[in-house]
Amino acid sequence: MFNLSYKAQRTVILVGFLIIPVALLLVLSYLPALSLVYYSFTDWTGVGWNMHWVGFDNYKEIFTRPDIFSAFKVNAYYFVGGLIQTALALFFAVILSGKLKGKNVFRAILFLPYVLHSVATVIMFKNVYHMEYGSLNIFLGAIGLDTLQQSWLGNSHLVNFSLAFISMWKFMGLSMIIFIGALQSIPGDMYESARIDGANSWQQFRYLTLPSIKSVLQLQLILTLTGALAAFEIPYVMMLGANGTSTFVIQTVDMAFKFQKAGLASAMGVVLMLIVLIVIMIQRKLLPGGED
Repeated sequence: MFNLSYKAQRTVILVGFLIIPVALLLVLSYLPALSLVYYSFTDWTGVGWNMHWVGFDNYKEIFTRPDIFSAFKVNAYYFVGGLIQTALALFFAVILSGKLKGKNVFRAILFLPYVLHSVATVIMFKNVYHMEYGSLNIFLGAIGLDTLQQSWLGNSHLVNFSLAFISMWKFMGLSMIIFIGALQSIPGDMYESARIDGANSWQQFRYLTLPSIKSVLQLQLILTLTGALAAFEIPYVMMLGANGTSTFVIQTVDMAFKFQKAGLASAMGVVLMLIVLIVIMIQRKLLPGGED
C-alpha cells in the first residue's frame, strides 16, 4: 500500500471505512425493505417459507376493508397531541433560552421524561390513571373536583386523549432541546438591532425568531407526523389496542403475529410508508420554504 500514490491510498482508505457501514445498511435496512415489498404480494403466513404469489390481492383487501383504515382515527389523536407538544416545546425553549436563573435545571427536568423507557413510562401512568388509587383522581378529589374523577382508561371517549397526553409528556423534552439548539444559532446582535428599532418581544418572536427556525419547524412537523402514524408502544403496552385504542401499526402487528397474515401485514406496512412519503411531499410543497 505504501507504493501506491496518494490518490490511490486515499481511495483505499475511504472504501475501507465505508464498505462495512454500507454493507450493514444494505443488509439491515434495504434488503428487509425489499423483502417487505415482495412479501406484500404473497399469502405468506409468517411461518416457514411456504408462500404463493397473489398479486395485488392484499392491497385490494386493505382498501376494501373500512376497519383497517379506521385505525387512522386513533392516530389522529397523537397527531393533534404532537402539534400541541410542538407548540409547548417552542414556548419552553424560548423561555429557557433567555436569561433565566437555573434554566439548566429546568431543561433537565423537562428532558427527563424522554430518557425514561416507554414501558416504565406506561407503568407509571397506569398508577396515575387508575380509577381507585390513581394519583390523578386522588388529586381531583383533594381539591374538591370529585365530579371530574373518571375512569381515564375505561372511558372510550377519554382513553385516546389520555394516551396521547402520555406521548406529549414523554417527547416534549426532545422537541424543546431541538428548538433550543436552533434558537442558540440565531446571532444575538439581530435581537439587539430589533430592540433598538423598537420591536417588542412578540414582534421579535414573530419576525425574527420564527423565520430563523423555519427549517427546524418543518422538521418537527415531519417528526410529529411520522411519530403519530407510527404510534405503537404506549397504546400497545397500556391497552393492547383494546377499547378503541388500536393504531394502524398495532393492527399491522396483530395481522402478522396474531392472525398469521404476514403477507397482508407487509402490504399494510408498504401502504403506511407510501402515506408518510406522500404527506411529507405535500407538506414540503404547501409550507413556506418547503421547496428549498
